[in-house]
Amino acid sequence: VQLVESGGGSVQAGGSLKLSCAASGTGDGSELKCRAWFRQAPGEEREGVASIYYGDGSTYYANSVKGRSTISRDSAGNDVDLQIESLKSEDTAMYICAGRHSVSQSGCATLSDGIFTQWGQGTQVTVS
Repeated sequence: VQLVESGGGSVQAGGSLKLSCAASGTGDGSELKCRAWFRQAPGEEREGVASIYYGDGSTYYANSVKGRSTISRDSAGNDVDLQIESLKSEDTAMYICAGRHSVSQSGCATLSDGIFTQWGQGTQVTVS
């Protein structure tokens, strides 16, 4: 399964952005039981932003975006979106989607990049 992100760009502070992660290739996105968004700013470590567990649709968020972001999936389970509101300059980063075929709900909730096996190339978000 390949993951391809879209929706990045330049946004003014206070604005909103919707990022999409499409699954394609062999199999489909519904095979990935946990999907997540990470971000990495220059010189910084990769940070887990949000994840969604396909078992029951539970969602998890980093404190940095909690309350102003929403992760969701389409009915087929192939595409996962991340909506972020009230964007701040510190949200500027490369946003990367990830997935894993087999994982527990608790594992999905950790937002730990070490558990994910499928990664996209990323889409840049710049907030000014």
